[in-house]
Amino acid sequence: MSQSSPKLQLKNPFLSLLQKSQTLLQVLQIHAQLITTNLISDAFAASRLLDTIVSKFSNVNYAELVFAQIHQPNSFICNTMVKCYTKGSTPERALRFYAEMRRKGLLGDNYTYPFVLKACGAMCGLLEGKLVQGEATKRGFGSDVFVVNGLISMYCRCGEPGYARVAFDGFSEKDLVSWNSMLAGYVGCEEMEKAHNLFDEMPESDVVSWSIMIDGYGKKMCDVKRARAFFDCIPTKDLVSRNSMINGYAKVGEVEAAREIFDKMLQKNVISWSIMIDGYVRHGDSKEALNLFRQMLCQGIKPDRISVVGAVSACSQLGALDQGRWIHLYMKRNRLLLDVVVQTALVDMYLKCGSLDEACRVFNCMPERNVVTWSVMIVGLGMNGYGKEALECFARMEKERIPMDDLIFLGVLMACSHANLVTEGLSIFNQMREAYGVEPKLEHYGCLVDLLGRAGQLDEAQNIIQSMPMKPNAALWGSLLLACRIHRNVDLAEILVEMLAELKADDSGVYVLMSNIYADVGMWESMLKIRKLMKERKLKKETGRSVIEVDGNVEEFISGEWSHILREEIELVIWSLAKMSILAG
Repeated sequence: MSQSSPKLQLKNPFLSLLQKSQTLLQVLQIHAQLITTNLISDAFAASRLLDTIVSKFSNVNYAELVFAQIHQPNSFICNTMVKCYTKGSTPERALRFYAEMRRKGLLGDNYTYPFVLKACGAMCGLLEGKLVQGEATKRGFGSDVFVVNGLISMYCRCGEPGYARVAFDGFSEKDLVSWNSMLAGYVGCEEMEKAHNLFDEMPESDVVSWSIMIDGYGKKMCDVKRARAFFDCIPTKDLVSRNSMINGYAKVGEVEAAREIFDKMLQKNVISWSIMIDGYVRHGDSKEALNLFRQMLCQGIKPDRISVVGAVSACSQLGALDQGRWIHLYMKRNRLLLDVVVQTALVDMYLKCGSLDEACRVFNCMPERNVVTWSVMIVGLGMNGYGKEALECFARMEKERIPMDDLIFLGVLMACSHANLVTEGLSIFNQMREAYGVEPKLEHYGCLVDLLGRAGQLDEAQNIIQSMPMKPNAALWGSLLLACRIHRNVDLAEILVEMLAELKADDSGVYVLMSNIYADVGMWESMLKIRKLMKERKLKKETGRSVIEVDGNVEEFISGEWSHILREEIELVIWSLAKMSILAG
């Protein structure tokens, strides 16, 4: 491969276009021109092409194809490939590539080792990291600032902040990145006291340093008061620091506080929008999450994976099938990344909205499925009344020898519960430990209790709870109480309410359920006593809400609230339905 001339570096129009490229299609077209004009044989041109593919698109397969055509790769090209594997979440391949470099006699430099150390950290390869450190030291790069900073980050990613501190303290030419790397390491290992002390020792700090501390207290420790104290003291707040503070608030459920900062931001990026959308979804306001997603698109912000998954999850919670379909179509038309996480969210949305055909279509077309994907499919089939199909899906996993874990068994037990497949559910529960070596957790026992309770086997369900190897929680007793209403077992229900009261888990929902059990069997006096008790304790029934989708718009109705714009029309429909039911007898 020929060496490039200054003229090529400065004036070549293809390289200029490569620098300005925005899509992978544009890069492919420029690549074709480089081949046609034979400029691809120039080392500089090839390196620029490879760097564009890696830096802008992180396309590992395309980068490998380009690299394979380069006959004599230089250190920059090799470093770019190591960087590519590390960015592409394939750190093991980065190490294999580095080992191949050494076998071919290509020696690393002070840019190679930081990338390789980053790969070691990403795979928690402490031993491999130490070996790389040894080689870097032998080759005279042990005191290079890039290598030392990479070493600090690697040790912290491997959960060894002590080793990182030794490297940090032994380095006399620390720069701001060194301090921030050590600071981020302590935060990542949740050693906030040491992080705070180090922050106080810093000779200088920048907005990154402040943002690390905000992330540590807000996101890691859920201490938004201390995070806010740091945020308020930042000399100059930027986009990163504001996003960190929004993230801290959103994680602990203080979405209104997060929204206040968000609305005041003059500049927002896709991360800002994604944090807010995800926050609303996680804390039960899916309607506002979808409103924000639409606002983001109207402002020309291209959504990322987090915002797309958030929007799709919001559709799942609302049952907004039309909007979910539109988002799916938007992703296809705009060629957004449809990875396993996004596709799993789509499968979940279609299943929860009752569109099994579309869920199966997405599931069957997925090039890659993880444990969560299979679990979502199995649970969704069960919840929609397709218990046998859920078991067939489980059998397909066994046939394809897909590794089973506790999440899969939780999914199949939930499917059996919803489909009332008691015999099959009990058999699978017993197989967990015996055939697969998976120890049942509290959640699995909860599914088993729910399965037996729905089937009316209340005594058996109670025996399961009492013989469990772990202490039952309120949710298990509550599940059995719900089964008591289905099967009108007043005596057991009264015992369960007393037990929940002892656990201090007797909230309004428990007493409303008990009141309904009394009403179902005509024990009106007992029902009135419960209502009186609730009034004395000032326990309020949780407000009922329902959501429907009409012509792509989500409409929410709240029990007892008559402020809807179509109030009169709604009242007329309710009256008409009531009249029809009376006439029908």
